[in-house]
Amino acid sequence: MEDLIANEGCIISITHGGFIKRTAVSAFRAQRRGGKGVIGMSTREGATEEDEGDFIEHLFTATTHDYLMFFTQSGRAYVEKVYEIPEMGRATKGRSIANILELRADEKIAATIRVQSKKSGTGPSAVDQTWDENLHIVFATRSGIVKKSNLSDYANVRKGGIIAIQIEEGDCLIDAKLTNGNNEIVLITKEGMSLRFHEEQLRDQGRNTVGVWGIRPDNKDHVVAIAIVDPAAMLLVAGENGIGKRTPFDDYRRQSRGGKGIITMKTGEKTGEVVGALTVTDKDELMLITTKGQMVRTRVKEIRVVGRNTMGVKLMDLRNEEKLQAIAPVVSQVEEEAQTAELSVEKS
Repeated sequence: MEDLIANEGCIISITHGGFIKRTAVSAFRAQRRGGKGVIGMSTREGATEEDEGDFIEHLFTATTHDYLMFFTQSGRAYVEKVYEIPEMGRATKGRSIANILELRADEKIAATIRVQSKKSGTGPSAVDQTWDENLHIVFATRSGIVKKSNLSDYANVRKGGIIAIQIEEGDCLIDAKLTNGNNEIVLITKEGMSLRFHEEQLRDQGRNTVGVWGIRPDNKDHVVAIAIVDPAAMLLVAGENGIGKRTPFDDYRRQSRGGKGIITMKTGEKTGEVVGALTVTDKDELMLITTKGQMVRTRVKEIRVVGRNTMGVKLMDLRNEEKLQAIAPVVSQVEEEAQTAELSVEKS
């Protein structure tokens, strides 16, 4: 089956209401920072009261042969091939994930990880090396708990999903990242605190366990993002009032997990609360997603580099009580063209 399907790049988008689709990468065009944005999906078209406030929450790139791992807020894991996700145009909403994955009632997706399909050898004797035991998944919860699991634990996830992390009452999973055993991790909170630690401080735990403290946020604070440290990259932090900045990872000293952390963004009336943080390089492009479904694609290199204990610059214009909802990386046109060229070479 798979050999008949071209291994093509695509963008996967997932809405807050739980709709998913894949779209050809070429459907988005780059815009300058501070622009108004293209409508990324119809949030109103034929909408009922219920889904009128829907917006895109996760957006990332993949190729059709890869696997997608979905982790729900309640800590369950589901695995699906990218080509099994329905392909649709940019303005359509997508298909309900609950139907595709057979989610339980009230389950919401917290994290999606693309696992690159890896095979050694060709033809019938090819060995699938996708579920590599040198890779791990690090989970982070809203209350500051982290946990590490081995990727090989997920090689045979049954259709109805499995437990990936035990979530305690009142908490929920916010994100999960793929690591190589030698990564450092930064946790970022809504009030602009952060803690950087090495994943060696976490040992692999079985799927049905809770995890340990990563950061201990103040009472009214909670974790909004987890990012992987890349010395060649920077940490981009964005606030809900459309303010953002990039800071070198060197500004964040390594600490022991379980502490209060240090300031990553001076939050206040101007910035609003932190909505997200990402590891970015100069070549990257970002999608800024607002609460009204507006999307602006912008180049990271246009966002100023400033220190850790500062506010940042305006990333986009927001009006009429619109807020920045999320930030997501997007494939740049250069990468896009390279991928397309690569695919056409393969085909010929």
